[in-house]
Amino acid sequence: MTATPIAPFGLNRALLHAPLLWLAILMAIASILAAIGLVVDPRLVTGAPLWAKPLKFSLSIGLYALTLAWLLGMLQRHIRLTWWLGTITAVFLAVEMLVIGGAAALGTTSHFNVSTPLTTTLWSVMAVSVVIVWSAAIFVAILLWRQQLSDRARALAIRAGLVIGVVGMGLAFFMTSPNAEQLNDFQGIAGAHTVGLPDGGEGLPLLGWSTVAGDLRVPHFVGMHALQLLPLSALFLELLGRRFGALRNEAVRLRIVAILTALYGAITVVLTAQALSGQSIMQPDGVVIAVTSVLWASAATAIAFSLKAQHPVAAH
Repeated sequence: MTATPIAPFGLNRALLHAPLLWLAILMAIASILAAIGLVVDPRLVTGAPLWAKPLKFSLSIGLYALTLAWLLGMLQRHIRLTWWLGTITAVFLAVEMLVIGGAAALGTTSHFNVSTPLTTTLWSVMAVSVVIVWSAAIFVAILLWRQQLSDRARALAIRAGLVIGVVGMGLAFFMTSPNAEQLNDFQGIAGAHTVGLPDGGEGLPLLGWSTVAGDLRVPHFVGMHALQLLPLSALFLELLGRRFGALRNEAVRLRIVAILTALYGAITVVLTAQALSGQSIMQPDGVVIAVTSVLWASAATAIAFSLKAQHPVAAH
């Protein structure tokens, strides 16, 4: 079986979704403004640069808008429904970004802040927006599972990437409940990124992920970006197929994508368990190291066997 030619799969129709494309453009502008804010505004909020969160979210939202436009471009049925799903997503992502940017302009935090009527309203608006965006992503996942896609390996990568991405987005709900310390001594903050210590401690540059405690942003980030990484892995295998004969076989690529999907999902589970246990990604214990090593080794071995099966040793 020969490789399926690499085509602009859905890209032509993706370019027709103006709301998502305009959102991506606006997020590119917002990221530039936030980067300038990082340079000229030295203020901190919860121990992090004030404009770090707007920068991270503008980049993430812009990437998600482009990815969703591409995914919607693959759907050949329910065109009006898919257009509205994309448009609703664009509107509420813009609302979310306005709240984040507005809170930064006021010199305060946007997430979990219920210290005043204004911040409570902003946080409530953001929370509703997130739920709507997440619900729209679930509908898109259902539609893509029902859509006939030409290349089986690519189809699996796209569908699995969207499912894991939806789960990764949903992990954000773990952050929204007040922890025991907040309940015992309420200071206007209900929810946290960090598990085991208060938000605002030592963290990685720009990302802010805690280096001393568990941080739910890690599995949230990794899971959400399966949307991009798994489809890109399938396209990368197709490109490699031009140089390596075994990868020209669609069945081989399908097995490798299945292995990568299982590895990605398992790593996301490990990172979630690690964060919920209060353990920093920078300080994994022996169990996490052992489990992660076994996962990577098992995946590498399975991929090697998949490739070797295409080159049986000739009988003498």
